[in-house]
Amino acid sequence: MAGSGRDKRINYIELNVSDIGRMRAFYGDAFGWSFTDYGPDYCEFSDGNMNGGFAKGGEIKPGGPLVILFADDLADTQSRVETAGGTIVNPIFDFPGGRRFHFTDPEGYELAVWSDK
Repeated sequence: MAGSGRDKRINYIELNVSDIGRMRAFYGDAFGWSFTDYGPDYCEFSDGNMNGGFAKGGEIKPGGPLVILFADDLADTQSRVETAGGTIVNPIFDFPGGRRFHFTDPEGYELAVWSDK
């Protein structure tokens, strides 16, 4: 029996939010994600590689696993995050695998962006 290729891999990320429109604007402007609405309380996002969702109504719990995005141009991406309304909590720094920065989105979730360049 052949596997699906998705076994034991991150498949979907869901964030509870208070304002779906604000999150769509932020991630659309900062990263160019696309969105599909499923009623007023749920919006699926796609970064072209992975899907996830914004769910309205649940408790917002910043923290938990650190979601890390990749960027070819780290400085440009940091600028886009700031312009879109994100807050840089750890500016670009070197680490053994490359360089990265951390930011919080408008709901307070902390994410990171890295580059191997």
